[in-house]
Amino acid sequence: MVRPAATAARLADRFFELSLLGLVSSGFLAVAGSGYLDAPTAILTAAGLLLRALLVLGIVRFEISPRTVALLTLAYLGFYALDYLAISRDFLGATVHLVCFLAVVKILTARTNRDFVYVKIIAFLELLAASILSTNVNFFVFLALFLLFAVATFASSEIRRTTRRPGAVARGGLRRFHLRLASLSVVIALGVLSLTAGLFFLLPRTAHAAFQRLASERYQLPGFSNEVRLGQIGEILQQNTPVMHVRVEGKVPAYMLRWRGAALSSFDGRRWYNPVTTGNLLRVEEGRLIVAGDDQRRREGSRVLYEVQVEPTVSDALFFAGVPEVLWINSPMVLRSATDTYRLGYPSSTGLRYHASSYVDPELRAGDRGVWPPSTAPSKDYLQLPPEDARVRELASRVTGGSASDEQRARAIAAYLRRSYAYTTELPVRAVSDPIAHFLFERKKGHCEYFASSMAVMLRTIGIPSRVVTGFQTGVFNPISGWYVVRASDAHSWVEAWMAGQGWTTFDPTPPDLSRRSPALLAKLALYMDAAEMFWQDWVVGYDRERQLTLALKMGDSGRGFGTRWRDQVRLAAFALWTRTAVFLGRFGFFLLCLAGFVILLRVAGPELWRRLWTLVRVQKVRRGEAQASDATILYERMLALLKRRGFERPAWLTPGEFARQLPPSATADVVRRLTAAYNELRFGGNLEAAPVITSLLDQLERSA
Repeated sequence: MVRPAATAARLADRFFELSLLGLVSSGFLAVAGSGYLDAPTAILTAAGLLLRALLVLGIVRFEISPRTVALLTLAYLGFYALDYLAISRDFLGATVHLVCFLAVVKILTARTNRDFVYVKIIAFLELLAASILSTNVNFFVFLALFLLFAVATFASSEIRRTTRRPGAVARGGLRRFHLRLASLSVVIALGVLSLTAGLFFLLPRTAHAAFQRLASERYQLPGFSNEVRLGQIGEILQQNTPVMHVRVEGKVPAYMLRWRGAALSSFDGRRWYNPVTTGNLLRVEEGRLIVAGDDQRRREGSRVLYEVQVEPTVSDALFFAGVPEVLWINSPMVLRSATDTYRLGYPSSTGLRYHASSYVDPELRAGDRGVWPPSTAPSKDYLQLPPEDARVRELASRVTGGSASDEQRARAIAAYLRRSYAYTTELPVRAVSDPIAHFLFERKKGHCEYFASSMAVMLRTIGIPSRVVTGFQTGVFNPISGWYVVRASDAHSWVEAWMAGQGWTTFDPTPPDLSRRSPALLAKLALYMDAAEMFWQDWVVGYDRERQLTLALKMGDSGRGFGTRWRDQVRLAAFALWTRTAVFLGRFGFFLLCLAGFVILLRVAGPELWRRLWTLVRVQKVRRGEAQASDATILYERMLALLKRRGFERPAWLTPGEFARQLPPSATADVVRRLTAAYNELRFGGNLEAAPVITSLLDQLERSA
């Protein structure tokens, strides 16, 4: 027989090791959720944690010798230097790899209390690394898991230590041990989170500012600089990472807008780029920059005001809708290039927030939107082409034949491309010498970058200056947060062509992508997650003194408003409640009184009535020969009730046999002894033939009463 102490020790050990594994796993998930871990490291670490889980559950069994562990550790120390100098080329990245390696090795070989202490330290280091690297809301989820497993680990560790003391025997409390200890851990973890929630808003976050230089940017956006090769936008389209959020105000529907980033003027057959130019430095005064001249700001047309929040990237481009006129930004200056691209001049590793007001063409047409203000005629750079396939020039001439103006020719090319070619995000399987000719005459499908590049080249072959623009489509409106979510998959390319007397006119030759649809449930869940992410960025990562003051002012205003209005609101609510109550009682008062009386009566007399009714039903079934062993108790209680009327009551400490023997000699005592014997046969012997005997003796007692 297994001793209770040994059982308790095994239960505590199993719960402790699973909790410790959860502690390390939650720390690892927090690091992986930051997007900083490379795929091989994440996969190997996850495999090691899974293997440890199988070991704890007893599904697999093996043991790594201390000598092997020492050799692996020495080998990794040499690899750490190689990782820092040649692979990661980053101290923090190499250190995170080292922590993951130590976590896997230690969790697989932990046997002693000292080993478990090391594992706890490694788990804490994982969470600390995640707190530096991650700015996403998933960090809070993994932090809550870490706290839950930490409570479970330390509680079970103390129980485990107690069960191993000499002479300590666990005599009880083992029933549902894991469930009860897990529930206690959940309650304690929720209590800790609740108690510390206030501190979250009382103390501004400063750790991110202190550690931001240790971590490099989380992801890059190729194509929004001074150079983009064909296919690069297609790589971005494969990602679903939020790039920026936009909140739009004004009369112009936001779904008709797109966010312009960079414009590229030169093409060498494989890539679009801008010649190296310095551009114009525009000084921002008191947080405001007037971008457009007086003539532009006096143009008739719609204006739209919007706020943009760009996620941390290595791109320094500012994104605008329409023609920007006024910019509000926290930066000393902005760089404007010759292609009307606006940049900060440095990447923002902590994100960027700015407001802008833009002019939008009053005649918005599907696919062709917005006109940039006329300026000096563009240089010949916007007509230059590398040696092109003669078929491209012939195609452009054939498509635009019969068009009277440059604008009509441009619209004819855009309409032809939208009509004759298919949209796909799949990249070409092989590199070709002339991507434009391959797209137009062989593959005949591609993403926006190929459509825009083909149109720009075709325009140049017929003498119309053109350039390719990179940016983003509108995005998806999130009604929960009130912001448009613009993801990397919303990256887009279009064309700006020079129209004499009008300026740079926008054309979009790309057909709509009909395949980009998500299930309704997943799409709605993504919106909720994005709203949570926005809240996390605003009130956790970006919670500074300014936001603390804003929160305090809002709470103060709410408090003052409540102080002046609450008395009147209470009086009105009380009067309305009294009036409605009086009317209701006048209509249904008597019915409610009767119902209340019936409920009270049922509550007082109901159990006894139900017991008597159930007894009568079972007795009738016994008389019909449908007896069960459990009916013996009901029949015996019936006998005790009959005896109580005659003044005989069985004390609780007497067994049925002792009670029958203590009755004074009489005919009743003889019936009771015989009935008690039949009761024992039916209840404990399962003899159903004793049931008719009991009912017969009960009838005899009732007749003699």
